[in-house]
Amino acid sequence: MDVNEDSFDADVLERSHEGLVVVDFWADWCGPCRSLAPVLEAAVSERAAEVVLVKVDVDANPGLAERYGVRGIPAVKAFRRGQVASEFTGARSPVFVGEFLDALMGPSEAERLLAELRESGAEPDLVAALERDDYEGALELLLAAVAEAVDGRRDELRRLTLALFEHLGNEHELTLRYRRRLASVLF
Repeated sequence: MDVNEDSFDADVLERSHEGLVVVDFWADWCGPCRSLAPVLEAAVSERAAEVVLVKVDVDANPGLAERYGVRGIPAVKAFRRGQVASEFTGARSPVFVGEFLDALMGPSEAERLLAELRESGAEPDLVAALERDDYEGALELLLAAVAEAVDGRRDELRRLTLALFEHLGNEHELTLRYRRRLASVLF
């Protein structure tokens, strides 16, 4: 599906709250774009129930290219929960593209760690905050615990905090704010 500056928010950002949306930023004159397109389309069609592919012509939509920092094409950006979850630039092999998509389709590191916490019964307040999508409350709990923890426990909490940042996305307001706070607590 082709999207433009008017439809991007609905077709990509809103849809990415329901599942993985992969955006191919391309241009008609770009040879590597023409090489990557069939590889990307084939990989997505194999995973059609779980992935949506959209295409953005950077010449017709320069505002989107600027908004998402596209400096070279083809640029592929995968969106989850309204944020860029992962990306790559350039023509890639079918194996690379398949592995890129597969890595995004499974549970995130934060989701895996949350499942472990549920199973172990550890950190019930943190689990409760995450289950109600209270990410700020969860980050407050994590930072308070990191500040008091020592050695291996501190590393475990740091890893969980970093996984939550990844889950939210690097550009998420909470990630930006709490990443600085985590650094000040750790160092």
